[in-house]
Amino acid sequence: MNQTRIRTTTLLLLLLAGGLVQAAPDRPNVLILFSDDQRADTIGALGNPIVRTPNLDRLTRRGTAFTRAYCMGSTQGAVCVPSRAMLLTGRSLFRVKGDLAGQAAWPEAFARAGYTTFLTGKWHNGAASALRIFQQGRAVFLGGMGDPYRLPIQDISSDHQFINKIISGDHSVQVIADAACRFLLDQKGYQPFVCYAAFNAPHDPRVAPEEYQRHYDRDHQPPLPSNFLPRHPFDNGALVIRDEELAPWPRTEEVVRRHLADYYAAIEHLDRQIGRILDALETKGQTANTLVVFASDHGLAIGSHGLFGKQNLYEHSMRSPLILAGPGIPQGRRVDALCYLFDIFPTLGELAKVPPPEGSEGLSLAPLLDGRKSFVRESIFTAYADVQRALRDDRWKLIVYPKVQKTQLFDLLEDPDERRDLADDPAQADNRKRLTRLLTEQQEKADDPLLKRK
Repeated sequence: MNQTRIRTTTLLLLLLAGGLVQAAPDRPNVLILFSDDQRADTIGALGNPIVRTPNLDRLTRRGTAFTRAYCMGSTQGAVCVPSRAMLLTGRSLFRVKGDLAGQAAWPEAFARAGYTTFLTGKWHNGAASALRIFQQGRAVFLGGMGDPYRLPIQDISSDHQFINKIISGDHSVQVIADAACRFLLDQKGYQPFVCYAAFNAPHDPRVAPEEYQRHYDRDHQPPLPSNFLPRHPFDNGALVIRDEELAPWPRTEEVVRRHLADYYAAIEHLDRQIGRILDALETKGQTANTLVVFASDHGLAIGSHGLFGKQNLYEHSMRSPLILAGPGIPQGRRVDALCYLFDIFPTLGELAKVPPPEGSEGLSLAPLLDGRKSFVRESIFTAYADVQRALRDDRWKLIVYPKVQKTQLFDLLEDPDERRDLADDPAQADNRKRLTRLLTEQQEKADDPLLKRK
């Protein structure tokens, strides 16, 4: 009997060593799927009747969707740079560095807690910081944008150097998904991991494979956004920039529909590759023990308010999709509490019992998941460069354009598309003053440099 037990124990140890049996890890794995320029209203399960996102839909059904998640803004035209920096460090806009130099990041905290950390995809925050923050990397694109079939990619070597720089020739979204799938399928034993897959879609140039493009070119052209305008009604301080020059002024219905068709095709192709990653996780038997996050770095105008880019503080540009699924996450739930994207890692840290890195300011959303709280933030402050500032609470939103002495006020409950400016309505005078005071308080709290210039 004792010999039998010894043989059984020995066999089990050998199987574990070879990765053939997955022992239950003490902490959940983390898989972050991060898209680029994707509006919050581009997921089928969350109300979009046109775009086909079956894999994001299934993730939504088995998880919780946060419907008021925001990028805090940007100090530059490349909004993705500070957005991704904020995500990875948990720091707020005016305290984070775009290249993350000297700033601790959450993947490093997970590594100290015993996690294997892996990067694939877009990295626009400095090569040195990528090598410092992640232990492993494959198919990493050091840049912001480019032809998806001509994107240069590199791997991270065991001695933490970038190597094997190539242009694969395959679509970059597929290449990134390939790398994520390979990492997941290569995992053995019970060591938990953080897999960060950062896509470069649906950012322009939007070139999806023909099968996806054809679907939206023919009978399924997306409708115009309800807040479509040929021109923005005034100079917001960011009209003469690359993103706004992707289409001529005035915007025409035909041009906007063309861009939206390309945008939706890119999103559907992205969704298909996300499905492959989720399938790999399932194949490995790790779905039940992996915290999965889907989010995007910010939204995009693409015709709304006469704009095309993300260098504005309207809801379509600063609000992002955010879905969490996995152990301890309620299924099929919607949460409308206000939050920032840099609250994501603090949430994962609490769920995985990983202490935060130095400088992290984000708030855990875990109390919203288990019912301890109904909100963690009473308002959201957003900023773009030195030309726009905004403050929203549960219902109202104030946008200030200091260089042109312009203010907008929107009732987001009655007017979620921000079409009716109530700033000059005498009935809202006290409300405007209240929000202006709150905006100043939030600017002070965030160390907004704009206040120091007054």
